[in-house]
Amino acid sequence: MESPLLLHMFTPGRHTSPFDVNMAYDAGWDAAIPYSGVEQDEVADMVQDTIFSRGPDGARRTGIFLGGKDVYASMDMMETARESMVPPFEVSVMADPSGGFTTAAGLVALVEHHLRAAQGGDLAGQTVVVFGGTGPVGVVSGVLAARAGAEVVLISHQGKGRADQEAERCNERFGVQVSGGDGSSEDAKRNLVNEADIILCTAPAGVQVLTADLVRPAPRLKVVADVNAVPPAGVEGVGVQDDGVGFPDSESGAVAIGALAVGGVKYQAQHDLLRRMHAQAAAEDLAFQAAFEAARGFVG
Repeated sequence: MESPLLLHMFTPGRHTSPFDVNMAYDAGWDAAIPYSGVEQDEVADMVQDTIFSRGPDGARRTGIFLGGKDVYASMDMMETARESMVPPFEVSVMADPSGGFTTAAGLVALVEHHLRAAQGGDLAGQTVVVFGGTGPVGVVSGVLAARAGAEVVLISHQGKGRADQEAERCNERFGVQVSGGDGSSEDAKRNLVNEADIILCTAPAGVQVLTADLVRPAPRLKVVADVNAVPPAGVEGVGVQDDGVGFPDSESGAVAIGALAVGGVKYQAQHDLLRRMHAQAAAEDLAFQAAFEAARGFVG
């Protein structure tokens, strides 16, 4: 009889996400065991407890999932986890803090798809403006777009100083070149929208960032996408089920992508990676780039 498939779920926060637990069971794990309040300096010991207790064969039926809310902390934990393993005692590790990696992957994959469908192009050379750009989804969306060749601006409602701080941190950690932008006033947002080819709204749920009147006249806009499913919309005029429909009265003919369209791809990508953790023979590290590759396979 084979040993059970065990997924150990580490989070620095007070609670492991019920969403992630549900996803783990639906992806075929026999048990998803949560650990809350996990500190960076505890990861190595916890990983070695995980890998040495089951032997090399059992390790192939074991995985580690990293949650929380901080992109950088999750990546630090992933690096520590891998460094703590001793071949052949190795397990797959997946990071998806606040669902940010898989949500960003779904968002950018859909934008790519609709750019090709509407314009015959891709993200290379496009100006991508990310409102809510200092949060997990915003940062990772910016990194993915930058790696695809876009010129990315991360926007903060707290002003350009906060945005520049996050952009510098992002560039240093992920080897990209993104910049910061000021989203603290309507005039500042209007200037950004008028320079955008792509607008990504990744602000907190229930916060309206852009009115339709700001977006409608944008002269270069090709795609506007919003991940907020809680009323009011982050971008007024984007419906939660929009998946490449025209933005109402857009002067540039921009198309819209809503939260449920993004969420559908996010769900498929997360399910795929969680299943892959126990289906592959070799141990893998699965973070936002792996999520993006998976998401690309679910659009089109």
